[in-house]
Amino acid sequence: MKGLPRGLFGPEMLLLALILLLVDFVRGALLISFLPIYGEKVLGLSLDVIGIAITAHYLTDTALKLAIGYLLDRFSVRFVVHTGLLISLCGVVLLGSAIAPWLVITASALYGIGVSPIWIVCLMKVTDERRATKMGFLYTIWFVGLGAGPIVCNWLLDTSARFTYFLLVALSLAAWALSLLITNRTVQTVRTVPLRSQLAILGDKLRQLRPLLPGMILQTTGAAMLVPILPSFAEKQLGIGSSQYSFLLMAGGLCTVAGLMPMGRLSDRVGGKKWFLVAGFGLFALTLYALTAQPPVWACLALAAVLGCSYAAVLPAWNALLAAYIPPQQQGLGWGLMSTIEGIGVMVGPVLGGVLASLHGETPVVVVSAILFGLIGLFYFVFGQRMDGL
Repeated sequence: MKGLPRGLFGPEMLLLALILLLVDFVRGALLISFLPIYGEKVLGLSLDVIGIAITAHYLTDTALKLAIGYLLDRFSVRFVVHTGLLISLCGVVLLGSAIAPWLVITASALYGIGVSPIWIVCLMKVTDERRATKMGFLYTIWFVGLGAGPIVCNWLLDTSARFTYFLLVALSLAAWALSLLITNRTVQTVRTVPLRSQLAILGDKLRQLRPLLPGMILQTTGAAMLVPILPSFAEKQLGIGSSQYSFLLMAGGLCTVAGLMPMGRLSDRVGGKKWFLVAGFGLFALTLYALTAQPPVWACLALAAVLGCSYAAVLPAWNALLAAYIPPQQQGLGWGLMSTIEGIGVMVGPVLGGVLASLHGETPVVVVSAILFGLIGLFYFVFGQRMDGL
């Protein structure tokens, strides 16, 4: 890893990072591009079925994360990850031969089961020394994989859907094979907490998180509604093919990456994180709504860039707001609970988007998503000052 500080990452961490990159590349390609495009054009699936399949993936992924600690306490790290990635490989293989909607949904759910353990294991393997730097590295790997997957997949789908499918199978197979090299060493011991104590702590955390619940659930719901319909919306309403759609994703992704650090520094320097949330969510809503006017391709690229900048403005302020509600001594439980609550919107959104698109078309889904983001911006405008960290 050229450019990384010497001695920061050992062979084990680099191996896990490579597996994580492969897993999230396939996940991004599968959920954002391959399943919506291949499912609709080749398998003839309706958008509501595609939405249910995507929700099935996130449902099994989220549900299993709640049990990962239990599994890792009773089985070796290598066994849990290797078995999980074998299940995900079976899901990808099944998708290629699925001839009925229920098989597609099953394949997507299997993939969610399989990829769930790898991120938790990555967290377990990170040592406390220079932890923030190492976590930044892992988050970069996650973003690159999840972003590059759909972009490459869109380009390849214009050439051959069959080749694209076999590439996803090959990458899933490679991740599964690499997991055999994982050791069973952990860098920290896990203290077992009685179930009654865990439930009491969870209840206390939920009471503290009540001011955040509207934003946490609505924003992930609004974003997840777009996942099953975006490729179809781009093609049917905007007249954009798969390759051009890839450029849209690149424009949004590059602007997000370029804007994150400057926006974070600006937020820390001037304060007033409330206004970053209000402006970011409000601009996101207006830009989404502007896409429904069916602008030309060059304007779509500009709007995608604005969406990326809006996300870059929101993310640092949002993370700072979440961190204000997490006690330092309960980081794991706090962030785990945050992820689970946000996962509610991720699970519900694709179904809502797919069903709404099947009944009324893709454009109303984009309009509803824009309305949700507008409501979130309004919520922080009215109630932001009452929250910690704003």
